[in-house]
Amino acid sequence: MKEITVQSKVLIADSFEELSPKEKELCEQAILAKENAYAPYSNFQVGSALLLEDGTIITGSNQENAVYPSGLCAERVAIFTAGNQAPKLAIKAIAVATCAEEKENEFPAFPCGSCRQVLQEQEKRHNSNIKILVISHHNKVYVIDSVKDILPFSFSNDFL
Repeated sequence: MKEITVQSKVLIADSFEELSPKEKELCEQAILAKENAYAPYSNFQVGSALLLEDGTIITGSNQENAVYPSGLCAERVAIFTAGNQAPKLAIKAIAVATCAEEKENEFPAFPCGSCRQVLQEQEKRHNSNIKILVISHHNKVYVIDSVKDILPFSFSNDFL
């Protein structure tokens, strides 16, 4: 049996000041979007902000429903809104902010598997990597260059 190793590169910015002005704005918009979350069941508010290739920013927040899993994550709310409002524009970056306070020496909450799969589809659809910025409770930002780095063995239409 052979073994392969899969590695991911994650950069960590200790503050928003280490980001580009547009990335900083994206993170700030994700934090603001979190306030629009409807999360009465989990009490876990999430906000996201997408940067489209024309500079437009689209935000989303998680929207829960008493009938699980009928709600949607913040990331998918923003991605599907972008798909409806600007279907031909590639997503260049997404910032994600949660209310969760991570434990010492642990990562903040990254996008769930379903959101990663939807992000992967968008990367493939537009043939363009999506930078992922995950904001920690202390405003550190974990920067990932592509969803491939956090979903290395994704399913795609290549298998259909």
